[in-house]
Amino acid sequence: MNIVQRVEHWGDTHHPKWLDIIRVGLGVFLCYKGVEFLNNMGEMLNLMTRKSSFGSFSLVMISNYIAFAHLLGGVLLVLGMLTRFACLIQIPILLGAVFLINSGEVFRPFSELSLSILVLLLLILFLVVGNGYWSFKWFADRDTPAE
Repeated sequence: MNIVQRVEHWGDTHHPKWLDIIRVGLGVFLCYKGVEFLNNMGEMLNLMTRKSSFGSFSLVMISNYIAFAHLLGGVLLVLGMLTRFACLIQIPILLGAVFLINSGEVFRPFSELSLSILVLLLLILFLVVGNGYWSFKWFADRDTPAE
């Protein structure tokens, strides 16, 4: 067994059921943020223009990736399908939010730095532990006849 299979096996055997409620809540929150980013695309582009030195085409591509990755990743987390993939597409976004966007706002009131760090840590947790019992994948695997 290689290291990825060992981590996956450990995550599948050490997954409490209450953690699934947190996974669903995280998925709903990420869907909400994706819709919020789509509704406020101009504000997000202005913020990214001030904080980075990318070209305008790159900023548009990154902002669309952020919005749709939040939507897709949130839905996948809620359903419990491809949870590790959903976490992998979210982690670069949250790393950028923590280190590039919110890094100068440590002591500002109403800063979203702590929220970004919390979501990043939860994504890393679900990258390790995976789906859980209350997931579409678990129900689909349970209904499949044994070979």
